[in-house]
Amino acid sequence: MLPKLLAPAGNLDKLIMAVEYGADEVYFAGKTMGMRAAGKNFSSRELEEGIEYCHKHGKKSNITVNIAPHNDDLDGLEDYLRYLSKIGADALIVADPGVVDLVKQTIPDMRIHLSTQANTTNYHSANFWYKQGVSRIVLARELTFEEIEAIVKNSPKDLEFESFVHGAMCISYSGRCLLSSFMTGRYSNKGDCAQACRWKYNLVEEKRPGEYYPIEENEEGTFIMNSKDMCMVEHLQKFKELGITALKIEGRNKSEYYTAVAVRSYRNALDELEKPESERNTRYWKEEVEKTSHRDFSYGFFLGNPYKDGQIYNSSSYIRTYDVVGIIRSYDKETKIATVEQRNKFSEGDLLEGFGPKGRHFEVVARDLRDAQGNKIDSAPHAQMTVKIYMDHEVEPNYILRKKVE
Repeated sequence: MLPKLLAPAGNLDKLIMAVEYGADEVYFAGKTMGMRAAGKNFSSRELEEGIEYCHKHGKKSNITVNIAPHNDDLDGLEDYLRYLSKIGADALIVADPGVVDLVKQTIPDMRIHLSTQANTTNYHSANFWYKQGVSRIVLARELTFEEIEAIVKNSPKDLEFESFVHGAMCISYSGRCLLSSFMTGRYSNKGDCAQACRWKYNLVEEKRPGEYYPIEENEEGTFIMNSKDMCMVEHLQKFKELGITALKIEGRNKSEYYTAVAVRSYRNALDELEKPESERNTRYWKEEVEKTSHRDFSYGFFLGNPYKDGQIYNSSSYIRTYDVVGIIRSYDKETKIATVEQRNKFSEGDLLEGFGPKGRHFEVVARDLRDAQGNKIDSAPHAQMTVKIYMDHEVEPNYILRKKVE
């Protein structure tokens, strides 16, 4: 059986994109208790809409309640848990043992997925959490395939396991970091990380201010704690063989475009595991995720400790080779006119790439651009403006158009 694909959603638009592009489950958060405070996250109404949208399309909703709470964070938590149960959340992602206990007391029938923040790295821990009522464990990201195999083999058969397979890596152990709170007062384990590990650093002796010791990789300094991103799209067969229940994509703060491309790539690569190896397009799907904004990729810890190969010492910048220029909102098959919601500027004659949930991308030459009133225009420079464009290739709502960065 194929692992489920679990996608991030920082808001309702990203949730819709995740579902449309092939996620089996979506994880997202309310305004409190989630580990991505920088994201807009979901209001109560949006939580209800998001869960309803997932269920309407046969998908599961996993709500994150996974901060490391202090006493005052527990105020109102039981009411919030009852609310999440009432609106139909399928599972809660929890990191703290006290919150696990509160969930069991308050909504005993709710599925509990143990967050990667709980740092599960061995089968004794897995068995402990199983006895506490945990249904699924999101394994720590610092594990090799061999270690995961031992954990699965030595755990109850009905205990599910989930692994992160794509996205940002943390310099600290599965996010257990105090650097951000020490330097900025923003608490990593309450979801408000300032990503101080991505900053540039130089070494200065306290009695010699202004004298920088030559440890820098370049004139900007050295990014001594800056981790590469993880990309395991080439190794999905191994997760299937190990019996992993769900594969997780990181990135609730990323764009709709990132969500669509990452989910599409892993969805198609997973589905192709049912085909002979000669018929799979693994290299293509790897090239596709490289078209999102990302740092250099690595295999994380799955193939062994990456040591220095897991870090980027000369920059903390993202690699960005493509810009999304528009999202298809409708298409008239008779006139072959697509209605596009603009995301970045594009002009008459531009060579674009289009894609949907399935299959390879296709090329589009921007032709006969018109505004919402039907007036001829040379370019689409305004954010979220409505643009009419002639397209031979038949498309559907939520298909995406992108342009190579020059």
